[in-house]
Amino acid sequence: MMRYQILNALLHFLFFFIGAGIGSFLNVVIYRLPRNISVNNPRRSFCPSCQYQIPWYHNIPLVSWVLLRGRCGNCGTGISPRYLGVELFTALMFYAVFWTFKGDWATIPFWGPQVLCLWVLMSLLIAGTFIDIEHYLLPAEITFYGTIAGVLASVWVPGLQAQEVWWMGGLMSLASAAVGFGGLRLVVELGKLAFGRKKVAFEKPEDWSVTQPVETEPPIVTMGEDKIEWADLFGMQRPTDRLVVVCPKLQVNDQNFQEVTVELYVETMKVLGKDGKVETYDLENVTRLVGTASSVQIPREAMGLGDVHFMMMIGAFLGWQAVLFTIFAASVLGTLISGLTRLTGRAQWGKYLPFGPYLAAGAVLWVFYGPQVVAWYLMQVTGRGADY
Repeated sequence: MMRYQILNALLHFLFFFIGAGIGSFLNVVIYRLPRNISVNNPRRSFCPSCQYQIPWYHNIPLVSWVLLRGRCGNCGTGISPRYLGVELFTALMFYAVFWTFKGDWATIPFWGPQVLCLWVLMSLLIAGTFIDIEHYLLPAEITFYGTIAGVLASVWVPGLQAQEVWWMGGLMSLASAAVGFGGLRLVVELGKLAFGRKKVAFEKPEDWSVTQPVETEPPIVTMGEDKIEWADLFGMQRPTDRLVVVCPKLQVNDQNFQEVTVELYVETMKVLGKDGKVETYDLENVTRLVGTASSVQIPREAMGLGDVHFMMMIGAFLGWQAVLFTIFAASVLGTLISGLTRLTGRAQWGKYLPFGPYLAAGAVLWVFYGPQVVAWYLMQVTGRGADY
């Protein structure tokens, strides 16, 4: 009996540490993928500051960051606590999946395909979440390849889609991916119609400009002390999206204007005078764009296409019921967090809030509690539960 308890404890520790090890790899993905750096070359992790390739004894999950006090062992530069956080969070998620879905130890294996598939999903959700928080994007390497992984997982484990036959699991995964993509895309378009513009009037004219500090990267719009990236304004590439700025003063290249309205589109710009005269510019030919603004109208999106693809991936893994639950849960969480940022005065004009983390949180809630919550709700409303 004692030997069994010791082996049991060791297995629990093993699965927790496996999660920490995967979290260490996810840190590599989170840092390199948005910077177009191969996750395989260089093979070893390196310090972002001095490029020193970290030896294995300085790269032990959870342990090394603490022992080195969050600093590079070579140059002493601080290493973000995010590295420790990702390792710890991944370890906790892996252990939670194992503990929740291990089944009856006496009758079925505690280690099974369902646990492996959900570990893959958790890894994708964690990587996507932290990339979206830092870079406001969800790479296709995560969303599209994750969708393929979800379909294959559902073929291997049809129970992910509440099916018993492999081919039905695959078909339901494809259908659920379509529901995830189409459902969230519909939310994007409806959100654009309802909340697609935001107008801000300033008490006194604010300095504003459009600059491109790095030639190979998109421009940045500066309005007073706030900055917003071009992709946050025109990420969907709609030809009708426009940033409208009412300008007491404006300079375009070597031309000066007064009391005009500027309409900025994805690739062009119009300057409208009070006399009805309109001048059109190709933004590629505009090298200087500065002025003052008395008001601004900002194009807004409910979310980006990366979120739509992220939802497609979630549907491929978890089914159409999870899609509906995740969208609802993410919307509630997003509304609460957004409301808190506004109440605390942390919200900036036109500032884009990444929705991917809320979708990931909604999916995690579904994995652990979703079917039970839905069954409880249906019981309260109809007096009958639901079969999942």
